[in-house]
Amino acid sequence: QVQLVESGGGLVQAGGSLRLSCAASGSIFSINAMGWYRQAPGNQRELVATITSGGSTNYADSVKGRFTISRDNAKNTVYLQMNSLKPEDTAVYYCYTDALVSSSPYEYDYWGQGTQVTVSS
Repeated sequence: QVQLVESGGGLVQAGGSLRLSCAASGSIFSINAMGWYRQAPGNQRELVATITSGGSTNYADSVKGRFTISRDNAKNTVYLQMNSLKPEDTAVYYCYTDALVSSSPYEYDYWGQGTQVTVSS
């Protein structure tokens, strides 16, 4: 019902920047929260940032002051601007959304396939 496609990952040097994008498509009635998780090899998936439909944001302590999450409701797209990247930011970044689809009265979580972010030292 909902497909999420991430883009913008890549290889950067420490101190550099990347901007991730995630566009949602499908039979979407409405979208509540959108956000990003990440998972590095050997680690569990962790929350990076979330943003509600009203614009309220939440960040992991490790990225506060460096990352900024935003969204374009008209495009059903969420962004993650990542500045001052560190090697420890290296991970696969996954987009997610809580969405209400036309065929169900309940909101469900949907996940993208992930985009690799690699920060070299």
